[in-house]
Amino acid sequence: MSTETELLLSSLNSQREHVLGILEGLPDTDLRRAVLPSGWTCLGLVQHLALDVERFWFRSVLTGEQVELASDDGAWQVGPDVPAADVLSLYRREADFFGTWRLENLRAIILHVITETATHAGHLDAARELIDGRTWLILT
Repeated sequence: MSTETELLLSSLNSQREHVLGILEGLPDTDLRRAVLPSGWTCLGLVQHLALDVERFWFRSVLTGEQVELASDDGAWQVGPDVPAADVLSLYRREADFFGTWRLENLRAIILHVITETATHAGHLDAARELIDGRTWLILT
């Protein structure tokens, strides 16, 4: 693996850790609570990252695998009967899928996923701070 690929994957993995880390310790009710006017929930955002970002870009685009993708904004909606642990586990599984694929577009795909993940990690920071005051860089 090239140094550039290692650096890109390190950056991506840091953002993935941020997404999961900022949510650590939140009770189910807060994971499902919309705190911004747009109405999304922390759990819905993680499901979006798992299905629309990780699964779509790495499994579907990069490898050409035929995978089930969310329809419209369906990934953002988590049913009340879906355990939070299942959504977080789905994100971990999709993030772990990537492995050592090497294709011509790999760099562009990794950069796109880093950007999308970092953006949403910031959204989760804002939501978590509104919920209980905790922030990622300064754990309060």
